Amino acid sequence: MKALTAVPAYDVEEQADRLSALAVRALIEEARLSPKPGLVDSRGAGAHRDLSLDLMERSALSLQPTFYRLALHSWLRPADGALRQEIGRLGREGEQQMMAATDGVNTHRGAIWALGLLVSASAMLGGRGSVAFIAAAAAQLASLPDPFSPKNFSKGQRAVQRYRVPGARDEAVEGFPHVVSRALPQLHRSRRQGAGESQARLDALMAIMCTLTDTCVLNRGGMPALNAMHRGALAVLAAGGAATPAGRDALAELERRMLQDNASPGGAADLLAATIFLDWVSA
Repeated sequence: MKALTAVPAYDVEEQADRLSALAVRALIEEARLSPKPGLVDSRGAGAHRDLSLDLMERSALSLQPTFYRLALHSWLRPADGALRQEIGRLGREGEQQMMAATDGVNTHRGAIWALGLLVSASAMLGGRGSVAFIAAAAAQLASLPDPFSPKNFSKGQRAVQRYRVPGARDEAVEGFPHVVSRALPQLHRSRRQGAGESQARLDALMAIMCTLTDTCVLNRGGMPALNAMHRGALAVLAAGGAATPAGRDALAELERRMLQDNASPGGAADLLAATIFLDWVSA
């Protein structure tokens, strides 16, 4: 890897501001993207009763200082235990800020984990780098233990244990394969085939939903809902994606099934935001 040169302090702050702004923008654009099956979007709350687009946008904006500090503290640093503990602390502080902004509603806890790692990894590489290098740096960080991490299990961790499936930590430790090997290639492929940007992003979401063991779906609808999500997302892509009439029909059918199961693929949404972020930061 090419050696990175020292950067003046004011440039570091500018780069941290750029990375944090891109992360927040990715969250907002993911939230607004429509039509997303079971998820909050510009049409409504999907399968949720406690969420809205306004709440999701307010939550995203509240995380800008967290992403900024993550970038600033990670700048040109190696992946070691000290940095892992620091980003863990900053992430937990970010969760508290998010909860304060949303009156206690968990809107972006998973996104703080995924995007927080990718923001830190981008900063470790000096604010630039290929998707592969950024994902590898994030995986190094995710693989390190954080002795101060809370011991109580989240809903996602309970689903991982109950169903014996990989979860958000596994995705990060493996270098975000659903982003790097599935969503980004689909995003670029759909663009080349003439899809509009929203349609290409919906196709990228489907590419994630085809195989992701989304613990948000498992918590709400169990394995039948997850299997239905996999089949439905694959059907959208097999029909030509969101840019085609048949693909849109398949997407509408997937939405009907997910609403019937009261299932919302929040994990896939977090990874779509990560996809949008990496698409921008590696350009």
